[in-house]
Amino acid sequence: MLEQYKTLRQFGSKEIVIKKSRFIGYGKPVANEEEAIAFIEEIKKQHWNATHNCSAYVIGERDEIQKASDDGEPSGTAGKPILEVMKNQGLKNTAIVVTRYFGGILLGAGGLIRAYTDGAVAAIEAADAIVKVLHQEVFVEIDYTWLGKLENELRNRETRMGETQFTDKVTLTCLPVVSETERFMAWITDLTQGQAVIRKGDSIYYIEGE
Repeated sequence: MLEQYKTLRQFGSKEIVIKKSRFIGYGKPVANEEEAIAFIEEIKKQHWNATHNCSAYVIGERDEIQKASDDGEPSGTAGKPILEVMKNQGLKNTAIVVTRYFGGILLGAGGLIRAYTDGAVAAIEAADAIVKVLHQEVFVEIDYTWLGKLENELRNRETRMGETQFTDKVTLTCLPVVSETERFMAWITDLTQGQAVIRKGDSIYYIEGE
């Protein structure tokens, strides 16, 4: 799993008008190619009477799947520019559709490339680009006598925290960045003088800064 990657927060759409043509950019985070295709088909169905519904998507940790469609626009003037915007911004697991309603003025190849680039940028702005960072669940079981000190030290360290379970002992769910896991566990061991029971849980992505 990647330690971090950039994607979209949510579905979003934004319309721009260029020389009387309406361009509506749609963006959405997708987990796989099936979701990307379904999203594109959904927009096409919604805008069945549009002049074009051009699209692109990038899937996979190493961008293994990259597809683009000009949907009837001159080759290389629509799908490829949309894909290039995603790649230039480093977006992964993302699908974008730019719908066009022709306004009667021809844009030319260069104009189309700029228009679909702008449509893709508009879609990304509407859907909100975010960075997801991989964190490691670390469960720390301690006696109640350690709770105050440990909570204070974790706050000072600005460690992301999950739920705390209270039974005959206290189990804190700590969520260090995955690359810091071993160092973090060693720090807990030193801090509690080896009296904490420490075990790993799942690896989970969280939005950076939230």
